[in-house]
Amino acid sequence: MNPSAQSTTLALQILLLATPIHSLIGDPDADPLPSPVPTRWDLVWSDEFDEPGAPDSTKWDYDVGGHGWGNAELQFYTRDRRENARVENGRLIIEARREEWEGNEFTSARLVTRGRQSWLHGRFEIRARLPEGRGTWPAIWMLPDEWTHGSRQWPEVGEIDIMEHVGYEPGLIHATVHSKKFFYRWNENSPKTATIEIPDALSEFHTYVLEWTADELRAYVDDTLYFTYTNPGEGWTSWPYTGPFHLLLNVAVGGHWGGQKGVDEKAFPLRMEIDFVRVYQSSAD
Repeated sequence: MNPSAQSTTLALQILLLATPIHSLIGDPDADPLPSPVPTRWDLVWSDEFDEPGAPDSTKWDYDVGGHGWGNAELQFYTRDRRENARVENGRLIIEARREEWEGNEFTSARLVTRGRQSWLHGRFEIRARLPEGRGTWPAIWMLPDEWTHGSRQWPEVGEIDIMEHVGYEPGLIHATVHSKKFFYRWNENSPKTATIEIPDALSEFHTYVLEWTADELRAYVDDTLYFTYTNPGEGWTSWPYTGPFHLLLNVAVGGHWGGQKGVDEKAFPLRMEIDFVRVYQSSAD
């Protein structure tokens, strides 16, 4: 061993002897450190949209109605209507159309895995091309199966927005999480959120990703991490993500956010195209 290596070894030995033992093995009175990010994700569920026609009813159901959805949205979400939701050329098409439907000026679709499949933690990959048009509000997001926290109402039950986009800000992608402590009060930016610029999001496919563990929520576009929210350890008021959540895919029209700059009626019909949805979980979950 050369003199330099001997000096390094001696210094390490001295450092170890001088370090309190709880610093080496963990202080039993301290809060536990977050679990390491899983290095392996195993595919547990997917839809590749290989069969043309209606979306696979064993994987997808519909939210239906035209009551504004709490956001003053303008569309009526239909059920099992090919004009609004269909599989063609290996892609799921969610199409918003300008047409009268039960008192609404627009139709669209909101597909959900609720009642079919839900997950506690995992990696969620959705490859999509977003619609172009002022007044559009496409979203890829998650809600809990059981609304049990607090008042059992939104936002206390929690919401995870993997991707949101509003048409008057082309290419600006949002990831957001809502809870009792952190949620949108209109005209106040209080939730935990982040944005990333994807200039070709309306012309090219990108993969929108959520990684969800017991300790952290992370959002990516393709391989770029741009949002991280770490469990603050304060209970359900800031971390209601404690039970199974299901996926939602939709294109809204107008609304408090999507319609802030009006709606370009000449842009319709327009569509969000989804190439695949894949869900992974780690062996630790």
